[in-house]
Amino acid sequence: MAQISATEQKGMQQIDLTTLNIQQLSTLKQQLDQELNLFQESLGSLKIAQTKFQNSGETLEKVTPEAEGKEILVPLTGSMYVPGKLHETNNVIIDIGTRYYVEKDIDAAKDYFQRKIKFVTEQMEKIQYLGLEKSKIRDAIVEIAEMKLAQQQQQS
Repeated sequence: MAQISATEQKGMQQIDLTTLNIQQLSTLKQQLDQELNLFQESLGSLKIAQTKFQNSGETLEKVTPEAEGKEILVPLTGSMYVPGKLHETNNVIIDIGTRYYVEKDIDAAKDYFQRKIKFVTEQMEKIQYLGLEKSKIRDAIVEIAEMKLAQQQQQS
């Protein structure tokens, strides 16, 4: 899939939108619409991941040496929990993705989640910037297509 960008980049050619016919502009608009939808879906997925990392970090704040032996509910799935007791509150096992788990002390686990939150937030900002750039191009395409349609109507 060809990329569309308002900023000039190496390996990409610049096209004057006014030289394109209405069909080409329509095709370009559809491509941009697809890219914008993909960006929205990606942002949604990243927001879910960001929230999970934030929740995990907040949960770690409650794991203190004083909490040892206290009863908790342990999640087996997203909606099923079993009773348990906190044991060894100095270390936790965290999910680092694709069913890999690592044991870390509380401070290292908090640091891990903070780094993940920062990384996901940076990715979201990049996607938002690209989405804004693509939206501007899409708006320009729509404006030029409307102008060309008005010219065709005046000629006929």
